Amino acid sequence: MEQQQNRRIRALHGERTVTVYQAYGAHIGGPAVRDGRFPKAWKRDRMTWIKPSFLWMMYRCGWGTKADQETVLAVEIAREGFDRALRGACLSHYEPDVHPDREAWRRQLQATEARVQWDPERDLRLNALPHRSLQLGLSGSLSRAYADEWTVSIRDVTPLARQIHALVRAGDDTAARALLPEERPYPVPEGGLAHIHG
Repeated sequence: MEQQQNRRIRALHGERTVTVYQAYGAHIGGPAVRDGRFPKAWKRDRMTWIKPSFLWMMYRCGWGTKADQETVLAVEIAREGFDRALRGACLSHYEPDVHPDREAWRRQLQATEARVQWDPERDLRLNALPHRSLQLGLSGSLSRAYADEWTVSIRDVTPLARQIHALVRAGDDTAARALLPEERPYPVPEGGLAHIHG
């Protein structure tokens, strides 16, 4: 139970959608926000990693200051697609408590188009917290479905990231925290998540 609490998915979600975050350069982020879908320049044949945690995304992109990560996107996608990816996902690393042996893990990894990593969640100063945050990698047909079928809306949250970061730098954690997206425990898809609770 403790391990499951440590690896609980937390996300901004509604009845039919869940919000995930990614960061890109302006050549991808600009058209994506303008059109509400990823442009042709977005590579659909490579693995893409989506993050339900806003603060983990801030850690990854340095509040939108890292090269080619200056545009932070909030991508609202269909929960049906997100759940399908989770059900078929494999941990990105071998875990003795989950996999019978390394070879079984390798076979599963090769057979799936979704991968999961659990990384330390972050606080407002981007320090690691004791619990973990989900990263979901999508490739092949799942990557294409994410870009062209599951996406409901794409918003530029770079201004929000800058506003929160400015408040943190000013020492106003209360005001900064009030602006964070409301990330609640995400309902576990049918079948559970035991196969990715490494």
